[in-house]
Amino acid sequence: MAMEFKCVIQDELGIHARPAGMLAKEAKALGDTVVSVTKGDKTVKASQLMKLMGLGVKKGDEVTVTVEGGDEAAALDAMKAFFKNNFAAEV
Repeated sequence: MAMEFKCVIQDELGIHARPAGMLAKEAKALGDTVVSVTKGDKTVKASQLMKLMGLGVKKGDEVTVTVEGGDEAAALDAMKAFFKNNFAAEV
């Protein structure tokens, strides 16, 4: 069963190249857990850098982060910490 959280991006540049690359790397490191990011009606896998940047997430946008499979609780905690630390997100 998937787990998710919503957050509002506070970083001045939104989800831009450098932190998006770090997010993709972090998502891939979770092994068989799939991490997805949703903005509006578009959902992409967090491990797909170009698609992630294609969401065009800007400061003030709300995104939903979903984790599915593997150790979901640990993955959810890791993603919450990542968003808080890298996007100054309100989780």
